[in-house]
Amino acid sequence: MNTGRTVFSQLMDFIPTYEFRKCVNRYGGNYKVKSFSCWDQYLCMSFAQLTYRESLRDIEACMRVGESKLYHMGLRGRISRNTIAHANETRDWRIYADFAQVLIEKARKMYAGHAFGLELEQTVYALDSTTIDLCLAVFPWAKFRRRKGAIKLHTLMDLRGNIPVIISITHGKTHDVSVLDGLPIEIGAIYIMDRAYTDFARLNRIHESMAFFLTRAKSNLAFKRICSRLADKSAGILSDQTITLTGPNSSRFYPGRLRRIRYYDVVSQNTFVFLTNNFVLDSLVITQLYKYRWKVELFFKWIKQHLRIKAFYGTTPNAVKTQIWIAISIYLIVAILKKTLNLDQSLYTILQVLSVSLFEKTPILKAFSPAIRIASDSHSSNQLILFD
Repeated sequence: MNTGRTVFSQLMDFIPTYEFRKCVNRYGGNYKVKSFSCWDQYLCMSFAQLTYRESLRDIEACMRVGESKLYHMGLRGRISRNTIAHANETRDWRIYADFAQVLIEKARKMYAGHAFGLELEQTVYALDSTTIDLCLAVFPWAKFRRRKGAIKLHTLMDLRGNIPVIISITHGKTHDVSVLDGLPIEIGAIYIMDRAYTDFARLNRIHESMAFFLTRAKSNLAFKRICSRLADKSAGILSDQTITLTGPNSSRFYPGRLRRIRYYDVVSQNTFVFLTNNFVLDSLVITQLYKYRWKVELFFKWIKQHLRIKAFYGTTPNAVKTQIWIAISIYLIVAILKKTLNLDQSLYTILQVLSVSLFEKTPILKAFSPAIRIASDSHSSNQLILFD
């Protein structure tokens, strides 16, 4: 069935093209476009992400080498760096943001039964952000510091499958905690955050929405102990207390009770203090839950290392957001591919195989044969692994 079709073309079969066209039509992406449609733009940018192209000129040169195969890869327009640059600057980035949300929903359904280390019925999310440094002279709109530019990638990740559920791209000055204002709260879900998100008015909103939060307490927290539970000191639990806040502002913003857990980590030899509104889970489970927050940081490291989001092909906000959202969609497509084909390789290995075989005319499953897997894994033992 796949005879004569490139691996890239077969990979694009995992994309719901009907949903993609709906996103394009929603924002008039192909309005007055005679050649090089939004689909052509998406394919070019996807190729650049999968093969880690350095620049628009690099994309143009590499794709023209295989020009005879471009038609069979789904590309109908002529590839040139000026055409790609113009499309990235003028086509609404929300087309690709909305399409990424379609892929997110598809991936979440596929990984719904995926275990993340703890057997919990609730959905568990990790919230964090990463900063992508930019040159202020080239990106004057991305203000961060006096002589430095940056943007922030705020991400809410579903720990079942490591799927980014909500992503917000802002300039570097945006404080992390402000993201909680627009965060849709899912009843019964658990939201894990670091101390940067400790704002009691916003945490109270999560509590009143019948969801749970887990964060670390700041050292200057003013509180009063109501009662204590039995603590398993052999497991590192130093104390498990029910408290109320006594600060003039904190007590007003969060009038309810909180659970305060002090935990000593033998490995790092550090003491951590956790705050949560969950009084049901075992204290040791609470401490273990917070350890899984590192998965969202691992996601940031992974996409920075293996996808093209630290150097950009355009300098406008639209071009930057377009590139980031297409990179995220590629991450999701590879995750969908892995689950659909039941591949046991890591995402890193899958990307490595794809990067050198996109122009090959072979069934895509054959590209991930044991021989290739062994050769690839021998070079990736120290790479970041998001999927076991």
